[in-house]
Amino acid sequence: MQRVVLFIAGSFIGSVFADIAVVVHPSNAAALTQEQISQIYLGRSKSFPDGKSVIVLGQKDAAAATEEFNSKVLGRSNSQMKAHWSKLIFTGKGTPPQDVEGDKEVLELVSSNPNAIGYVDKASVTDNVKVVASY
Repeated sequence: MQRVVLFIAGSFIGSVFADIAVVVHPSNAAALTQEQISQIYLGRSKSFPDGKSVIVLGQKDAAAATEEFNSKVLGRSNSQMKAHWSKLIFTGKGTPPQDVEGDKEVLELVSSNPNAIGYVDKASVTDNVKVVASY
C-alpha cells in the first residue's frame, strides 16, 4: 500500500512543477542573466541591457507558471511578490508587470511586440518567440 501512495504522490509532484521559459520577441538580441531578469521583474530595471525599454508581462497569481517563476527566478512566494509590489505602488516607485491570462496570451503579446518579455511553461513555447532563459 505504501508503494502505491508514494508512486501517486511522486506522479502528482512531477506534474505540478514545470520548467519555466523566459521569452522575448525573436528580433530582440538581448542575452539576459537571471539577475537581469530578476531586476526587470522586481521593477528595478525598466530596460533591456541594450537600453531599449521593456514591457514586462506576468500571469495571474493563480497560474502555475507564476508560482514557479516567482520561486525559481525571483526566490519569492506569490504573497511576497504581492507585498513587494504593494509597497512600490503605494510609494509611487513602480508599476507591476502587466498580468495576462496565461501562456497563450503571453506568447501572443511577446510575438507581436519587440519590447515585451514574459514567462511561460516551457512546453508552451512556439517558434514565434525566443527563449532567453529556462528554469
